[in-house]
Amino acid sequence: MRRSDQRRDAVFALYQGEVTGRPPLELIDREAKPFTRELIAGVADERASLDEEIGRLSHGWELDRIASLERCIMRVALYEMRHREDVPVEVAIDEAVNLAKEYCGAEAPGFVNGILGSAARDVEEAPS
Repeated sequence: MRRSDQRRDAVFALYQGEVTGRPPLELIDREAKPFTRELIAGVADERASLDEEIGRLSHGWELDRIASLERCIMRVALYEMRHREDVPVEVAIDEAVNLAKEYCGAEAPGFVNGILGSAARDVEEAPS
């Protein structure tokens, strides 16, 4: 199974968890790949800091005004950008934008790209 598919599965489980209130790891197939499980668990563990970053970067938008699926897509991408050294930032952004194109409204891909692009620039501009 490709990583793109595993990201999609993680996003959907996180979204379903948010909508239903159930733990997202309970919402995936028992045969789910370790990468899928790591993304779900990592986003769950880091959710507060990921949401703070999304909120800070989405100028003029309250976090709860952003569609739930878009938030989940951005959480997964930010988690990868911040915690997975084996995933290039550009890949995390591209995968998120592609998910937004396929599953969200017409404005979502540009919004997701803008937020994640700002997050990437924050990392580049941070002093070492």
